[in-house]
Amino acid sequence: MKVFYFTATGNSLDVAKRFGGEIYSIPNVLKGDQFHFEDEKIGLIFPCYGFAAPKIVREFIEKITLKSPYIFVIMTYGNKLAGGVNWFVRYAEENDIHVQYADGLLMIDNFLPFFNIEKQKMKKKYTEENLSRLLNDVNQKKRYIRNGSFTDSMLTKAIQYFYKRNPNFNTDKDFSVGNDCNQCGTCVKVCPRNNIKLDEHKPAYGGNCEFCLACINLCPQKAIRLKKESNPNARYLNENVTLKEIITANN
Repeated sequence: MKVFYFTATGNSLDVAKRFGGEIYSIPNVLKGDQFHFEDEKIGLIFPCYGFAAPKIVREFIEKITLKSPYIFVIMTYGNKLAGGVNWFVRYAEENDIHVQYADGLLMIDNFLPFFNIEKQKMKKKYTEENLSRLLNDVNQKKRYIRNGSFTDSMLTKAIQYFYKRNPNFNTDKDFSVGNDCNQCGTCVKVCPRNNIKLDEHKPAYGGNCEFCLACINLCPQKAIRLKKESNPNARYLNENVTLKEIITANN
């Protein structure tokens, strides 16, 4: 089994490790020269962004060739999936990737503009119970696609239309770097886009931002901040994943 994942703060990597098999980082695959993969079972695990898939996952789907009788998708999310799962299954089909199983897994939401990490940690999300179900389903090669309501589908379409019409919404222009930055370079190492460089004083962003917020959540000094966020002191790294693993995954 081969499992492909994209992660910023560890949730999707944590899930990918639970499934086992050969684990591939999507950013690293895109930086390589091998784009055709075959196996008896292939998995795709990534977070929900804007009730759809992150841009880097879409680029992966457009570029990759996957050959397998059983392809499964797990979309991690922290609040609401809307029509994200169905949207992605259709998107994959358009790129000749045929999904047999697709579902979501509710986890801690690390989207700092909207959610307070500390409050998220206190919510009961039944992640372990639901993950056990997903593992069992895939182990038995169950065929299932999570269906959203008509309202969910329209919500996903509306959000995606908004992003398309507003390309400067949620970009690295929304970040600021404080004087407490000690130029450790962690932000450079965790960025899946290679979008950050260290200048003489602090990180400099290049405008090719995934808005995954890895640089903000994983900064040891909490020196990188959003202009608007619910709790500037709250940051998140999945407890089952190390910073070193995130660096290996994204750079």
